[in-house]
Amino acid sequence: MLKLFGSLRPAAALLRTASAAQPSACLSTGPQQEQRTFYEFRTYSIRPDQNAAFLKLTNEKIHLRTKHSELIGYWSVEYGGLNQVFHVWKYDSYSQRAAVRAALAQDPSWISEYISKALPMLTSQHNEVNYLVPWSRLKSPPQQGGVYELASFQMRPGGPAVWGSAFQASMLSHDFPGYGKLLGAFHSEFGLLNRVHVLWWFESADHRAEFRHKAHTDARVVAAVRSSVVHLDSQKNQLMFPCPFSPMK
Repeated sequence: MLKLFGSLRPAAALLRTASAAQPSACLSTGPQQEQRTFYEFRTYSIRPDQNAAFLKLTNEKIHLRTKHSELIGYWSVEYGGLNQVFHVWKYDSYSQRAAVRAALAQDPSWISEYISKALPMLTSQHNEVNYLVPWSRLKSPPQQGGVYELASFQMRPGGPAVWGSAFQASMLSHDFPGYGKLLGAFHSEFGLLNRVHVLWWFESADHRAEFRHKAHTDARVVAAVRSSVVHLDSQKNQLMFPCPFSPMK
């Protein structure tokens, strides 16, 4: 037994040495989240015969909701999902969101004038918590009007340490030459993981088609996309129109 313990001691020493030489930070899948602020993405699917009625009701009663927390934008999906709305809410912390949800549950006007009427018009609701990626800041569109594109990328497992740099280069290769106005890039925290959303603005759907065609002929864009796409599992694009009451118009 003494001989056995004696043979284990050198191996244990080697493990301690290797552990000291490789700090735990190397196990991280990417930059640590420094900002507490997060964004809740919500997608509602509406009964086809109730789409106009839902939008009218929301337009009239959204003030009952926005008095509780900040609405970033509210859009109607035109391409990439029929009879759907997409909206983004900003929170400073999870405790703030919990307090907001509790207050809404006790708000008689919100319940009677909106929720009780809106819920029967919906077929499903989906939400997801996202943070801005470290290199992105939320921006306003250069002017009112136009269309928005939400591009959602399902990246392969591994996190930003694996695909972050390539993905950033791919997005910026479109933004800097003006092939689209990048308003924000987000990564998921709750919902499908390894998911990245990018919000773009264009003057019109036709301008978006024109810029996309030009980007396909730009060697810098092609090279950046090829480096990023090897980390991609799937992608979904939605073209959206801002609702009249949306802060982002």
